[in-house]
Amino acid sequence: MEIGLFSFAETLPHPITGQVISQGARIRNLLREIVFAEQVGLEVIGVGEHHRKDFAVSAPAIVLAAAAAQTERIRLTSAVTVLGSEDPVRLFQNFATIDLISNGRAEIIAGRGSFIESFPLFGQELDHYDEIFAEKLDLLLQLREHPTITWQGHHRPSINAREIYPQPQQQPLPIWLGIGGTPQSAIRAAALQLPLALAIIGGQYAQFGPLVDLYRRAWIEYDNEPTTQRLGLNVHGYIAETSQQARDEAYPSYEVAMNMIGRERGWAPIDRAHFERECDPGGALLVGSPTDVTAKILHQHELLGHDRLLVQMSVGGLPHDRLMRSIELLGTEVAPRVRAIVAERMAASAG
Repeated sequence: MEIGLFSFAETLPHPITGQVISQGARIRNLLREIVFAEQVGLEVIGVGEHHRKDFAVSAPAIVLAAAAAQTERIRLTSAVTVLGSEDPVRLFQNFATIDLISNGRAEIIAGRGSFIESFPLFGQELDHYDEIFAEKLDLLLQLREHPTITWQGHHRPSINAREIYPQPQQQPLPIWLGIGGTPQSAIRAAALQLPLALAIIGGQYAQFGPLVDLYRRAWIEYDNEPTTQRLGLNVHGYIAETSQQARDEAYPSYEVAMNMIGRERGWAPIDRAHFERECDPGGALLVGSPTDVTAKILHQHELLGHDRLLVQMSVGGLPHDRLMRSIELLGTEVAPRVRAIVAERMAASAG
């Protein structure tokens, strides 16, 4: 199993002091986190995209290019690219460039996005949201298959026999489909032979089992090669020396972040009791000691059989030093144990 991180580079107020980190400082901290993640043995870093004051990254490709120049092994992906408000040609060129800088480590997770602020910003309409996404995804997939592209669309100007440069080192450039839990999106990923990145940020992770099963059944029904199917989970988490310490340190920032989003979307406010349920066995949050987080990841793997796990530790305004310690524990204690046991399971099933 590949284990890594993803981040939106939040700039929310510190839950106790009220201090707000500058966006420049947050981006520089993020680059330190990426370099450190590679040093402690993590394999993937994802950088998300937002266009509002609570987040420092609106241009993930630039941050990932900076990270590419400072790292050697860790894979570099968007998490996610809000494809409906992006131009697929420019997106492909950007990530092909990252791929060249990084010597073949770039990936794209394309998704519909959980926020819509980018649409009016870039002059995109929301009236045909799914139709626009499907059309742009088609163009993006055509771009990675054909160095010279001819393509016709309704919501983006057509292209007639144009060469696309640069071309990535990886052929093809990896593209995942990121989803939040809709069956139609899981079927779409299978129909397009795309790896699936599933966001699990609340509830009980077992409830996503039927969705994963649907993706796998659809994969076979579309006559795809079984060995090329891949499933990734994107989850929230935080690790400290003890589970109580992890919960006590993570909750204040988590509460601020989730209730801010909840007020915008009409969700019921979360409280400490809700947070504790999410941290308990079966809950979506990977918050706890290395031992407890390892056990939860392994149980998730028993149920869902995923190939990749990306953890967002920077939910809210967590101090940078605590975040770095959590990354260290994930890379040096949790990840090696998980990889070893998953490898044993796979060897036993193969035998």
